[in-house]
Amino acid sequence: MEQMTEMAAHRRAVEQIRQAYAEIPEDAAPRLAKATTNLFRFRDSSRAAKLSARDLDRVIEVDPVAMTAEVQGMTTYEHLVDATLPHGLMPYVVPQLKTITLGGAVTGLGIESTSFRDGLPHESVEELEILTGDGRVVVARDDNEHRDLFRAFPNSYGTLGYALRIRIRLKPVQPYVRLTHIPFADADKCMVAMREICESGQYEGERADFVDGTYFGPNELYITVGQFAEKAPYLSDYTGMRIYYRSIQTRTRDWLTVRDYLWRWDTDWFWCSRAFGVQGALVRSLMPRKWMRSDVYRRLVGLDRRYGLTARVDRWRGRPVQESVIQDIEVPVERGAEFLEFFHDKVGMTPVWMCPLKSSEEWPLYPLEPGRLYVNFGFWGTVPLPRGQFDGYYNRMIENTVHRLDGHKSLYSTSFYDRDEFWKFYNGPIYWPVKRAYDAGGRLLDLYDKCVRGR
Repeated sequence: MEQMTEMAAHRRAVEQIRQAYAEIPEDAAPRLAKATTNLFRFRDSSRAAKLSARDLDRVIEVDPVAMTAEVQGMTTYEHLVDATLPHGLMPYVVPQLKTITLGGAVTGLGIESTSFRDGLPHESVEELEILTGDGRVVVARDDNEHRDLFRAFPNSYGTLGYALRIRIRLKPVQPYVRLTHIPFADADKCMVAMREICESGQYEGERADFVDGTYFGPNELYITVGQFAEKAPYLSDYTGMRIYYRSIQTRTRDWLTVRDYLWRWDTDWFWCSRAFGVQGALVRSLMPRKWMRSDVYRRLVGLDRRYGLTARVDRWRGRPVQESVIQDIEVPVERGAEFLEFFHDKVGMTPVWMCPLKSSEEWPLYPLEPGRLYVNFGFWGTVPLPRGQFDGYYNRMIENTVHRLDGHKSLYSTSFYDRDEFWKFYNGPIYWPVKRAYDAGGRLLDLYDKCVRGR
């Protein structure tokens, strides 16, 4: 009965957003109004018509027998995990920040430490209900008449339509995760070890359930292997005074509840909370725990961007202009050490997150080679621009290097490709027929205009 009630509420919400979309003037660019965002493309919204999605943020049903969940598109992974863990289940891939939404992870890209085995979030999706650019509501699956939309939806970033409902597969969990932090003083050896662990699916003869890593410098890297456990001799808490990423450098073994493991990066937004002074003992002791989370920091960045506070302070102090270098990229594991050497020499930002990834099949708009192990490198911060250089200097250098190394980059942040190379990297020949089929009038921006031109 409860599930029927939730589905009825969902259908009402779908009809409301469909009608609202139809009422948007033709000369206004629709833009989904979300309570949170994890994008770092800041755009002028003066001509945008906001489309409310406030009633599309619930978990409709968790089926513990079929091990699936029916979820509205704007539901956050935090709420979904809270609904699945009581059943001893979790999504195959839980992106590392609490307020990433299911729809955002599927139409964009999400990744986490299960990705070496389970790929990206969209690879465990069974069904998508989508409000298309031409105003229809369609149900897309890999085996129905909307298969082209289903396959092209990942990495389309809302340019083909908006996810209203998603059915995903779930997998069993145990209550605790045992962590082992393995140190390396050489990037080549670290990449070789990461490949061995991921290819075998084991570490020291036991199943590896989670694998990621952290780069602190050329001579200090760590692979972290997580293994499910029924019992734990002790539990660590990184939601208060203690900081997770610093523990990697000081501990070989650690234990967390499965929930705390899934959100281990969120309290400090990986390490980016240091930009707000939150890692200082005094500030941390005074700051309410409920404020130590990624969406709060993201709002602060948005306010800073809007009012230019940091730029004004830098000018007042005579500091060089800073370029935001906020990216996630993937390169094949055998080229990982080469990328780190480039990044250290030319950019110099630390730490860097390392997350192995393997897709089981090709997805057209993010064409990684199926079965090939890649490493995602995530780096988020600012770097002083050399004299005479302009914004985009570092990001363009990174783009060129990533593609020279046969890799790809996510589009959630700034990009600087020209149009021809963009469509070569992101499969324009597949994208455009789907765009014409589901948004013939071009009501939604195309992928290049949205992700590169920042319209």
